[in-house]
Amino acid sequence: MVQAVPQLMTLDDFLDWYPDGYGRYELWNGVVIEMQPTGTHEQVGGFLAGELFLEIRRLQLSSVIPRQAIVKPIDTDKSGYSPDVIVLDQLALDQEPLWKKRSTITQGTSVRVVIEVVSTNWRDDYGHKFIDYEALQIPEYWIVDYLGLGGRRYIGSPKQPTISVYQLVDGEYQVEQFRGSDRIISAAFPDLTLTAEQIFAAGQ
Repeated sequence: MVQAVPQLMTLDDFLDWYPDGYGRYELWNGVVIEMQPTGTHEQVGGFLAGELFLEIRRLQLSSVIPRQAIVKPIDTDKSGYSPDVIVLDQLALDQEPLWKKRSTITQGTSVRVVIEVVSTNWRDDYGHKFIDYEALQIPEYWIVDYLGLGGRRYIGSPKQPTISVYQLVDGEYQVEQFRGSDRIISAAFPDLTLTAEQIFAAGQ
């Protein structure tokens, strides 16, 4: 996450500008940021999307995992995030005013799970995005820290690869963390049999 486009934009400007089918970008307080993930980062994200897709198909859920989507935080028209993986409630998309033309989500109730795979910008995942996803009331947020990069206040000491799954409880996120052979506990996918080490292995 290293390259920025200098001019300030609103989210509408950003969506008009966004190059269709090319690259991956986010908008942070009016500044366009080009995302430049590593190959191993993409392996982990792709593995998770594939596993969750299989679970959706097995359970015949009315959910979809888009190739790309923008999530608009509450109370700002100058930011938009592009999660590494997002699982949407297909039936709720009819109520999303920007979805069909802009592939943009404005309501947390449209999201079943949002996943960020940690890279060198880990402060964004544990900080800004955590706050904004919670404010949107997205029911489940995973932070997949497969390299153990996050601060010790987030993943403990000594630092080690950790998956933090945040669930909304009375409107606030409560976290459960998974490492090694721990099976991931997900309210959205309660029958999921994935372990933390299986996910980490995708990035090796």
